[in-house]
Amino acid sequence: MQGNQGFRGRLYLRKSVSRIQHEANNHGLKRHLGKFNLLLLGVGCIIGAGIYVMSGNAAANFAGPGVVFSFVLAGTACGFTALCYAELASTLPVSGSSYTYCYTSIGEIFAWSLGWLLMLEYGLAASALSVGLSGYISSLCAQFGFDIPASLASATVQAASHDGISDFQLTGGFNFLAVVMIALVTLVLVVGISTSSLVNNILVVIKVSVLTGFVIIAFDAVEPANYVPFIPENEGGFKYGWEGILRASSTLFFAYLGFETVSTAASEARNPQKDMPFGIVGALIFCTIIYMCVVVIMIGVVPFRELGVPDPIALVVDRLGKPEFAALIKIGAIAGLASVLLVNAYGQSRISFAMSRDGLLPPIFSRLHEKFRTPMYGTIILGTISAVAAGLFPITLLADFVSLGTAFAFSIVCLSTMWLRTIEPDLERPFRVPLGGIWYKGIWLGYVPMIGILLCLVMIGPVILDIFLKAFYGDIIPAIFLGFYILLGVYVYMSFGHRNSTLGKGEEVEAR
Repeated sequence: MQGNQGFRGRLYLRKSVSRIQHEANNHGLKRHLGKFNLLLLGVGCIIGAGIYVMSGNAAANFAGPGVVFSFVLAGTACGFTALCYAELASTLPVSGSSYTYCYTSIGEIFAWSLGWLLMLEYGLAASALSVGLSGYISSLCAQFGFDIPASLASATVQAASHDGISDFQLTGGFNFLAVVMIALVTLVLVVGISTSSLVNNILVVIKVSVLTGFVIIAFDAVEPANYVPFIPENEGGFKYGWEGILRASSTLFFAYLGFETVSTAASEARNPQKDMPFGIVGALIFCTIIYMCVVVIMIGVVPFRELGVPDPIALVVDRLGKPEFAALIKIGAIAGLASVLLVNAYGQSRISFAMSRDGLLPPIFSRLHEKFRTPMYGTIILGTISAVAAGLFPITLLADFVSLGTAFAFSIVCLSTMWLRTIEPDLERPFRVPLGGIWYKGIWLGYVPMIGILLCLVMIGPVILDIFLKAFYGDIIPAIFLGFYILLGVYVYMSFGHRNSTLGKGEEVEAR
């Protein structure tokens, strides 16, 4: 197969395992990260907007106190996928995460589609996080008597809920504060991963300590009546009831994105075969426990209908009547969101780095700075795009699109685990998903991957339905945004990736 392959032929192009192993040893990045660095990298990304920002909106607009079940559903879905990530990350320790896994096991077209959605996923996650960060900074400044104008800390598009369905209106604002946050994080990433890892570790320690203090101090202020009814009666659409719980879980799904970000760091891990599974699974378990403790206390202190604000934990600590502690919590929230923003932006830059090396994105995304040995130029470009999205869109819309990308990526990872077991059954796997599976007509069907795919579909269903319902009732902004991004991806691949793919040019092509 050479460079004149047709579009259909690209469906059968995949990277060889030997090529992956070569890239693992010749990527040019520095190996700085040990297993606890990877664990903290995951914790740094997971504990953030999910608890500091989206938990309040999920409770107020969808699930009520039942948001606890939403976290359980989202965490369970991620747990099955995390085991698949752990197997693939220990077997194929290179940058690119699920994109590279898909390229190796399924093929180029699928890998491109996944990589393009991952770019959306990480980019809008960074935007959503910076919006939440903007809210907490504004709240902290107000506590010290300095009010930031709403026009500089609110998005151009705002969301409102009517009869269980969200709609969006244009405003005159632009979240300039969120843009500044992304710019600062981009600067840190340009300097290098060792510096970024140190900054992340410090921020993780701060935010875990502050959340622990929040649970201890706020416990005495819990009102049991706030948990009744635990599952409010449905009020139409996805507003409360089990429908709302499921919708909230799909919104919170992206809050667990951190363990996938760990897998993007494989090229910079000192011992990826052993340390990647530790970092991925350990981060997910640790953060789920933290989430459950904090959300139970938060709803116990403030009635759930009042939590639909950008800074719900700040609202809760303000009710405690302890202004010094409130300031400390807000500082911890800022540290927490900053660390997640840092890790998400890091993951996006490494996905684009891997795609560029494969010829599917322009070379500027894989060009390393001579001194820092980081993909500086691509990082700046992606940071700029995320900053614009942060200034324009509300966090609810951003979170839904991130959840879509997350669920798709997770499903492909589960599928890639089964397909790689099928085509490379004798490949060394330092970590294997538990429970085994069955062989059916020459294809290995693992129980854990199949359950993971099913749960991802359950997570993604309410978001897709909500987008269609919004479009049906006249709010076409989400549908237009998603459709535009998909069409842009088709254009970029056909005009650049299809022509410049290293596999498409016949370089170490392997067909199934």
